[in-house]
Amino acid sequence: MGYQRNCHGLEQLRILPTFSTAMVVEWCTQFLDPRASKNLNVSRALIILNQPFSVKLLKTLWAASEWRSCADGGANRLYDVLGASGDANLRSLFLPDMVKGDLDSLRDDVKSYYTSLDVPVIYDSDQNSTDLMKCVQALEEKERLTGQEFEIVILGGLSGRLDQTVHTLSYLHKLRKTRKRVFTVTDDNVGWVLNEGEHLIHINHDVLGQTCGLLPVGIDSTILTTTGLRWNLDNTESSFDGLMSTSNHLVPGQDVAIKTSKPIWWCVELRDH
Repeated sequence: MGYQRNCHGLEQLRILPTFSTAMVVEWCTQFLDPRASKNLNVSRALIILNQPFSVKLLKTLWAASEWRSCADGGANRLYDVLGASGDANLRSLFLPDMVKGDLDSLRDDVKSYYTSLDVPVIYDSDQNSTDLMKCVQALEEKERLTGQEFEIVILGGLSGRLDQTVHTLSYLHKLRKTRKRVFTVTDDNVGWVLNEGEHLIHINHDVLGQTCGLLPVGIDSTILTTTGLRWNLDNTESSFDGLMSTSNHLVPGQDVAIKTSKPIWWCVELRDH
């Protein structure tokens, strides 16, 4: 137990997990906290997918990002959820930096609205890349031109059609090789890939619920050691054919430390405020 600076730079008494002195990758999800997301000094890109989300979650993630794009039908979702809010001016306050994809899902009325407000709507016919991949490619082009490096938050990707969910799992598994931080968020949960090695996940218990999981997706098996969970693992093998730590629980007042021999998916539920 000791004092530690949390994601917001505030000192608080926490039970600190301990591993070896090897390099530990630290993770924060302060972009999910409406109280903190407007005052972050992190370059962050938001990519909106064609899946449902709430206005509340949108506002929080939007405020935490400086570049926003809609992947094809994600523009329909943005347009509709803001129109349903009852505030006639709300749509004009949430204009993405671009809409990109093969545009097979983008409705004509949505396309007309955004083009009338000078939002670039970019057609990309490449059928070997998904609309999400096309938006990431656009961001990477921006990074090459500006020298900035962004972390990515994907709104959607873990609900709806199973094939699309599996694509999200697969794509982030691949992106870990070229990008430092890519998160995917729904109204139910947040998840990301932990590469092989040691990780310290700072937990904001005001935002994150208790249920979490460590998923051996895209690998044969991994060896896991954890602290900060109700049911910790100690040099335990995890695989689809064997044990998987699903429906595990966070421990109040504790951060989570994870050591994994191969890449895994980490996911945790969001509190329903």
